[in-house]
Amino acid sequence: MLRIRAGSVHPVTAPPIEDGAVLVDDRGTIAAVGPNSLVPTPPEARALDFPQARLLPGLVNTHTHLELTHLAGKDAEREFAGWIRTLRALKDATSPEEFSHSAEQGVRDAWAAGVTCVADTGSTGTPLEALARLGGRGIYYQEVFGPDPTKCGASMAELEQAVARLRRFASSHLSLGISPHAPYTVSEPLYRAVAEFARRDALPLAVHLAESRDETALVRDGAGSFAEALRARGIPVTPRGCSPVEYLLRLGVLEHATGWLCIHCVQVDERDIDILRQAGVGLAHCPRSNRAHGHGTAPLAAFRRAGLRVGLGTDSVVSVGDSSLWAEAAAAGLDGEDALRMLTLEGARALGREDEIGSLEVGKQADLVVFPSTILHRPPPPSTALLTLVAGRVVHG
Repeated sequence: MLRIRAGSVHPVTAPPIEDGAVLVDDRGTIAAVGPNSLVPTPPEARALDFPQARLLPGLVNTHTHLELTHLAGKDAEREFAGWIRTLRALKDATSPEEFSHSAEQGVRDAWAAGVTCVADTGSTGTPLEALARLGGRGIYYQEVFGPDPTKCGASMAELEQAVARLRRFASSHLSLGISPHAPYTVSEPLYRAVAEFARRDALPLAVHLAESRDETALVRDGAGSFAEALRARGIPVTPRGCSPVEYLLRLGVLEHATGWLCIHCVQVDERDIDILRQAGVGLAHCPRSNRAHGHGTAPLAAFRRAGLRVGLGTDSVVSVGDSSLWAEAAAAGLDGEDALRMLTLEGARALGREDEIGSLEVGKQADLVVFPSTILHRPPPPSTALLTLVAGRVVHG
């Protein structure tokens, strides 16, 4: 057992508790939370005391690319399509061992930043392997690519092989999902096949959607840099006359999509927001990445008014340089308890995990983090957590 006392405890679902404490049982769940004087102190419990700090639920990062940790600062291309091409070349030059080390470092960096649950997308599987090896919590979405409709079968075979290989790493703390990458890298038949695979095998699904203006130009008008690149490869481009969100609805991808995750959603209007709401998807809002690539600003306030489940994500360190969710909250215009709620309970809701994590309540998983007392008032450096627990186990500090 473990008993942690702090200058203030922030349950999120209840007011902050000055001089509070949390008791963690041997199953890794929260046994008690409240004023220090009222939380039991079993003789067998290890006691930790942080009188000048804040005890919070672990943070939830709703969109990461942990396998790219080693590429921070390596892609200086400004134009988005060019940035993607450079990133692809950098990945092609990376060995399996480098990916494995990079993913492990990414997990450890997340813990040092107070993040206890990640929703990661990748093509190598190494983030899921690293999370399983280190005892982390999260969802890993195996990416699939294939803009050429004639090669849908090959892409699906590759995806099914990867899922079969990675299933053994899934657990009560770790989920395996799939991710048809984005409208400019996935053909119409491949989208449909992946969505059907997800429903048939009850797999979570995540998709990059409505991120850039060039993506919208591709889908709506068959124009822009993505369209030009596809035509240069001999891949036909058909204008759809609609937004990327409506395109996925027409394909059937956003039907029966409750629990799925849409990433970015910058280039959206009110109709798109209503489609997303009716689909029951969660959203991953990545304001720093959107800004770094010149995509614009996603309408967070409109998402929240519509009742969408929205969490914050850091995207990759290739885009933003670090894994600080507090910096994402600041970029989104959030601070104080509002930022805390978005980084914890709302992130858990976006991933469909609010019954397990996201707040300090008896019976929930003991995913906890201790931060300096200034944490709610100014964005700290990334590696700021004094103590991080996943399921009651100390993983940092």
